[in-house]
Formats: sequence, structure tokens, C-alpha cells
Amino acid sequence: MTLASAARRSPTATLFAQMLALIVLSLAGALTINLMVVLNLPPPPPEFYRMGEIAQVMKGGPSPHSATRRPLITHISERPPPIEPPPPGPAPPGGFVPAGKKALATLLGVDPAELIVSSGLTPFNDRRQFQEVRSELAAKGEPSEERFMIAPFQVGLHLPDGRWLIVEPQPSLQPSAWQQRLILSLVLSVLVLAPVAYLFARRLAKPIALLAEGAERLGRDPRAPPLAIRGPSEVGVAVRAFNDMQERLQRYVEDRTAMVGAIAHDLRTPLTRLRFRVEAAPDELRAKMAADIAEMEAMISGTLAFVRDATHPAKRTRLELSSLLESLADEMSDTGLSVSVDRAERVVIDGDPVALKRLFNNLLDNAVKFGRHARVRVFVDGELAVVEIEDDGCGLPERELERVFEPFHRYEASRSRETGGIGLGLAVARSVARAHGGDATLANRPSGGLTARVVLPI
Repeated sequence: MTLASAARRSPTATLFAQMLALIVLSLAGALTINLMVVLNLPPPPPEFYRMGEIAQVMKGGPSPHSATRRPLITHISERPPPIEPPPPGPAPPGGFVPAGKKALATLLGVDPAELIVSSGLTPFNDRRQFQEVRSELAAKGEPSEERFMIAPFQVGLHLPDGRWLIVEPQPSLQPSAWQQRLILSLVLSVLVLAPVAYLFARRLAKPIALLAEGAERLGRDPRAPPLAIRGPSEVGVAVRAFNDMQERLQRYVEDRTAMVGAIAHDLRTPLTRLRFRVEAAPDELRAKMAADIAEMEAMISGTLAFVRDATHPAKRTRLELSSLLESLADEMSDTGLSVSVDRAERVVIDGDPVALKRLFNNLLDNAVKFGRHARVRVFVDGELAVVEIEDDGCGLPERELERVFEPFHRYEASRSRETGGIGLGLAVARSVARAHGGDATLANRPSGGLTARVVLPI
């Protein structure tokens, strides 16, 4: 076993393992970036309001102004703010009343029962941010025991008319400091992990793309070399199955073709004996029997030629399709046939020059034989090279447009071998076109005659 074959057969990570690695790597990378942002940037200052400032606004005074805080606004509502659930544990005698609520009620001169204080912070954020505010107040020399509230919050005062006076920080579309950091972490994660995810995705998709390319190449060339086994183990199993299928198809076609060739070859012996024995036949039958034998020999010769070409394909090369058609048209015009090239776009394909020449020669012969004149067009349609050959004949019934491609099938109007051939021309043309990954079809023209259309991949 060579080193290259050993490398091809060496075990590789499965598709599941590679996808799992990509997911785990992405999650770990995103969390690491988020942690680095949190640890390396100073915590954003909490947006807090002293109880005195809240009481001042509720009494109709001006809102505190600061570059780091939103102004407080008031409005009248028919409904109170949402009531916060009491803290866990048994309630003290007389019920639980937070110290901040008591302080605010004292500043407003109202019963604490007339106030509802609702905060949007979680208990974890409450403890952490309240500690930051107290530290900040202590650093400024202000009393750290002063009561305050951290946004977001709502404070509601029950009015005598049954409505509620609500005080809260002014809503803003601008993201908060923590939201900005979350967005920053997300953007950094995308920028850092997108190239890694792209490389992983390309690595995972490449073997599958190669498998699809091999399947498409098999349609163009059944004798294409087998695919190299690369990529995850699941893809390797699929590639091995594909190569086995391709090998079985090749053996199947070759066996059937060889069998047809052997039958055709063996038929020559009894035909030779019949040719000698026909000499003893009556004169009125001899000519007809000789014609039938000659026709059978021509069919056998055509079959053997078809089998020989199918089993010994020439190496494909790059060729310019318009030049091939123009050279065929010139050769046929030199012999007195009416063939012209009306449109010839330059297009290069990979193909067997001999087989393609036989394909177009058969179609041009048919067009001139049954339609008196052949007009050729070569153009590009997307990723396909298209060749159309028109004639001025009488066309074909719709039911015959596909049947004429069957081997040895000839339309009723041309049963004789001199005018109709042996019925292999169109079969060979379609076989060659499909062997190149294309196709050959016939269609009636509205003004009369036929259009033979051949499409080949560029």
C-alpha cells in the first residue's frame, strides 16, 4: 500500500464530530469574548435617584438634571404601578414596608400605604448596584445611608380622586450601558468567530460539493475516474458507494454492449451462407433476397461500428464547437449539398472530436436528405452550448419525434435503405450527446420542416 493510498484510507473525524467541534468552539469563543469585555471594561455607573429628588418631582418641582441620568417625568394613571412581591420568609408584625418606601412617604408626608414602589431590577442587581452607589456616595463624602432608587423604577402615589400619580425615568430608545456592552460583545463575537465558522463550513461542505461534482461529471462521461475518498467518514462512505455504483454501471453497459456486438458478429456467418445459397433461388426471388441480405449486412456493420466506438472512446479534448460545424458545412457544400451556418457564437467545450463530428454529420445528412437544405446555428444558453439544425422538409408526426431515436427505427416514408439508411444515425447522435452530458431532440417548425437541437455542457 502506497503512502498516498494509506493517507486516503486513514480515519478522519466524522461529520457529527466536526459539527460538534464547531458548535463548542463557537460557544466557548463567544463566552470568552463576553468575559473579556466584562472584566476589562469598568462597570457602568448606576443610574440612581435620591428619594429627595423623587419627592421633589412628585410635589411638582423640577426634575434633577444630569448628563448620566434621564430626567424624571410624572403622569396620571387610572391604574397603579405593578406591585412588587414581598421578600421571601415570614412577614414581620404589621407587614413588610421597605425602608426606602418609608423614607419617601416621610418626605411626602403621606401614609406608606398610599405609595407603591416598583423596581425593574433583580435582587442580584439590587445588591450589586446599591453597593456601587453607596461606595460612590462615600467617595464623595455624602452620607452612604441616604435612601435612593436605581432605574428602572416606578413610584405611584394614590390621589384622593382614586387615580395614581406615577413618577419614573423618561423612556429612551438609546440602549443602556449594559445593553451597549452586550451589543459590543455580540459584534466582537461575530467578527472573531465568523472567519472560523467560514473555514469550518467550507471544510465540511467541500467533500459534499466534490461528490455532487462527481455525480454531474458521471452524467457527462460515464468512464470518468473514480472520486478520491476525502472528508468526514460519512462522506467517505457515500463516495465509496458512489464509486462502486459507477463501476457496476460501467460493467453493466460494457457487458450489454459486448453481448450485442458478439451477436451481430456471429450473424455474419449465417448471412454469408445465405448469400451463397441465394444463387440457387429462382430469378424472380434472387434480387429481393439479395437486397434483404445486403440490408441485414449493413445493419450488422453499423451495429459493430457503434459497439466499437462505444467500447473504445477517444480521449476528450477542448474544442471550439463553431469551427467544427463550419468545417463540416464547408465539406458538405464542396460536394454540392446545401448547408449554411447562419449563426456561430464561439464556445469551447470538452469533447470527443470524432464522436461529435459523427453526431453533427448524421444530423446534417438527415436535414439535407429529407429537407433539401440545412441551416446551422451555434449559440450559448446559460451554461449550455446549443446547436440547432433546421431543414425545409415536411416534418414528422408528433408521435415519431421520439421514436426515430430508437435504434433501427425508420419512419414509414423512408423504408428503403438507399433513402432511409439502417436507422442508427439518430440513435448514434443522441447516444453521443448524452455521453457528453447533453441531449439531442427533434421539433417541428411552425413554417414546416424540422429543427434538430443538441445541447452540450460548456
